[in-house]
Amino acid sequence: MTIPTRRPLPLTTAIGAALLLGACSSPAPSEESTTARAESAHQARAVTVTDPWVKAASTDDGMTAAFGVLTNDGDRDAVVVAARADEVSGAVELHEVVSGDDGNTLMREKDGGFSVGAGADHELSPGADHIMIMGLTEDLAPGTEVTVVLEFEDGSTHEFTAPVKDFEGANENYDGGHEGHGDDDGGEEH
Repeated sequence: MTIPTRRPLPLTTAIGAALLLGACSSPAPSEESTTARAESAHQARAVTVTDPWVKAASTDDGMTAAFGVLTNDGDRDAVVVAARADEVSGAVELHEVVSGDDGNTLMREKDGGFSVGAGADHELSPGADHIMIMGLTEDLAPGTEVTVVLEFEDGSTHEFTAPVKDFEGANENYDGGHEGHGDDDGGEEH
């Protein structure tokens, strides 16, 4: 009886097999680290928007604002760092209203965005924090709707739809040192 002889594997095949086995045996991430990453990567899941609305405006106005209440039902703070309303606007900023040196109120971009504490609310209202929708590409008539997407510091997003309403207020001036509002009016009222 003849015993078949084994041929050695070519070196490249042996190295490839070793690498493949090594990759298959790498440890799986712990359940705890996977859960922590999933929770921190989805601030948007914890935040809801109630009573949203947008002030009616025309393209001649050039801009408007969105309001509502941000509620964080999570156990960690959530921070809204940006927003967009692509269907109706070329630019969106998160704004605050502050008192100027002359005592009048001024709108300016809010550094750091809107922080919504764990288990807390953050109101967006005329004369206070709001989402400024600039460079309007279409008229926003009462009864229509605007889709707004909030972007959180962890990269997650939350979309909501807000009805457009007539409102006579929210005519603050712009902070003279702030640019990027899509207009050239030098701080006139809006």
